[in-house]
Amino acid sequence: MNEPQSTPAGSLRSLSARQVTITFIGVILAMFLSSLDQTVVGTAMPRIVSDLGDFSKYTWITSVYIITSAVTIPVVGKLTDMYGRKMFYIVGLATFVAASILSGLANTMNQLIIFRGIQGIGAGVMMANAYTVIGDLFPASERGKYQGYISGVFGISSVIGPTLGGFLTDSLSWHWVFFINVPLGLLVIILFVKYFPNLKPDAKKHTIDYAGLTVLVLMVGTAMLALSWAGVEYSWSSGVIIGMFCFAAVMLVAFIFIENKAAEPIIPLEIFRNRIISVSLIVIFLSGIAMFGVIIFIPLYFQGVLGATATASGTFLMPMMLGIVFGSFAWGQLLSRAGGHYRILGFIGLGIMTIGLFFLSRITVDTSYATSVICIIVVGVGLGSTMPLYMIAVQNAVSYSILGAATSAAAFFRSLGGSVGLAILGSIMNNRFASDLMGILPQQLKDAIPADELQALATNPQALVSPEAQSQLLQMTGGNQSILDQFLEVLRQALASSLAHVFFISLCVIIFAILVHAFIKEIPLRKTH
Repeated sequence: MNEPQSTPAGSLRSLSARQVTITFIGVILAMFLSSLDQTVVGTAMPRIVSDLGDFSKYTWITSVYIITSAVTIPVVGKLTDMYGRKMFYIVGLATFVAASILSGLANTMNQLIIFRGIQGIGAGVMMANAYTVIGDLFPASERGKYQGYISGVFGISSVIGPTLGGFLTDSLSWHWVFFINVPLGLLVIILFVKYFPNLKPDAKKHTIDYAGLTVLVLMVGTAMLALSWAGVEYSWSSGVIIGMFCFAAVMLVAFIFIENKAAEPIIPLEIFRNRIISVSLIVIFLSGIAMFGVIIFIPLYFQGVLGATATASGTFLMPMMLGIVFGSFAWGQLLSRAGGHYRILGFIGLGIMTIGLFFLSRITVDTSYATSVICIIVVGVGLGSTMPLYMIAVQNAVSYSILGAATSAAAFFRSLGGSVGLAILGSIMNNRFASDLMGILPQQLKDAIPADELQALATNPQALVSPEAQSQLLQMTGGNQSILDQFLEVLRQALASSLAHVFFISLCVIIFAILVHAFIKEIPLRKTH
């Protein structure tokens, strides 16, 4: 690796244009690698469960990746401020590649879950560094156009991930959804070893906040695990979930106490006293909730209500992802070329998202494909606009010495918002669906369906998307196709109503985000580091 360069503030501008360009390309490829892995595995999941068995651990393949990456982000953000980014970035990439190989070679579900957890740690390192490195390479006034590219990578990976995962699974095997990471990962490692600037802080002896690190991991890990289990493995009111949330709350209090005393805290609490940062983090968190409210439940609407196939529903989601790419790119360019003005641009972006969610909250069984697609495109543009905007606002409000900690806090709050949104909105949808179904189901249909089967359908509308479930239901009705058709129509109405309610909750969340955004303070974007 090249020798450490001098103090970042003095050395950044001395980097050659070639080194800056290649480093930026490497950052984009690394971000693409980590974000692609969250979507490419989804379409291979049924085949993985079929080969490895243990269906009860189905959700853990995704959950463990999200939890370990979320825990890693704030920790690595601080450590890179202390010891430089290059070493952590390369170690994170190597960890991700090694875990990808091990995941592809897994013979049991437990092995795969463990290796996916390790893979999530590598991904967390890459995500913690991606936005921060843009802050290393460019001053705040120029970051918008480059942050837009980085944010757009999320949308692109979401577009091609499911299709690529399906192709690899069908053409080769599910093992290749993990092996595909290896060649690209090795390429990025080579680029980073040779070209990544080895910028380090001023040489001094650092003190790692081990107590804060331990409590942070326990707090975040427990909270994320509780959010993953709530409403799935256990009910929200169960002793396990309540106990885990209580433990996470105790760890939060302990973390605040420890960080106030630490010489070099993992997350400097003074950043939360900065109004720009506190407002930005709240809006990022709320946007994460709404984002999952759309990305997760729109495919269910296309499949369950409009009758699209799984492949087609993924295709219909593509315009939203392209809207995210456009919004990220456009707002990033506007931030850099129009002199900042993130306050007014934030109002416009959140306003666009509000309009899209308003119309989504009014969907019914009669809403057309075209109308639905237009709505999610509008939501996508609004969502994409928030990604670079608040990251730049946060980076512009802190000193270079805590750039990594502040940037990783923003990435962490987005992940946390997504997890909270997935758990709470999923629970709301399930409860509303069961209530609406039993409320509008005619008595003659209640009498025609066995009570236990009716109860199962009230918690899982699988008959709308599963031909096998429809066939079983037809047998239960004595082969009466008319009763089956009537029941499926009632299921569609109940599902549409519950999903509209979910989108209405997401709308309320974004309206609240607009009110919070009104308190943001705008300061000029720095033209130097």
